[in-house]
Amino acid sequence: MRSLGSVPMSEERENLDWNTYGTAARELAQLVADDGYRPDIILAIARGGLFVAGSLGYALSVKNLYVMNVEFYTGVDERLDVPTTLPPYLDKFDLTDSKVLVADDVADTGHTLKAVHEFCQDVVAESRTAVLYEKPHSLVKCDYIWKRTDQWINFPWSTEPPLAQPSAGGIVLDA
Repeated sequence: MRSLGSVPMSEERENLDWNTYGTAARELAQLVADDGYRPDIILAIARGGLFVAGSLGYALSVKNLYVMNVEFYTGVDERLDVPTTLPPYLDKFDLTDSKVLVADDVADTGHTLKAVHEFCQDVVAESRTAVLYEKPHSLVKCDYIWKRTDQWINFPWSTEPPLAQPSAGGIVLDA
């Protein structure tokens, strides 16, 4: 497990702005590169993992990016009972015998990462995880971590409220 830093326990929120995100993503990619891991595929956990996966893809010269949309959090400290995979569904065949880097923004409870790991189990040649943040209570201990924190994290892509409501075909969990 590789990591760049940790944050002391506090009631404050961790605030990640776009500039710091750029640095964080590059440093996270450097951890992977320095470890010698060369993934064939980067598997993003949508939605927060999309940003991380795209950044890692560019930095690690990996063009094969796949997405799993796993819903767990519905608000600040509000979550479903179990992570739920939403369509479009990823075909396990696409991952067969590949070295996979699973990318997400945060390993909070670890339930989402665990669900993705179980999906990949017995299919991929090797699977490792890369996250910007890991919380101490996460079920999954990630392979590559930019920073550890016990705070709620304000990410630049999710701090502002949505500008539009979900489309009629979209899933509304909290109306």
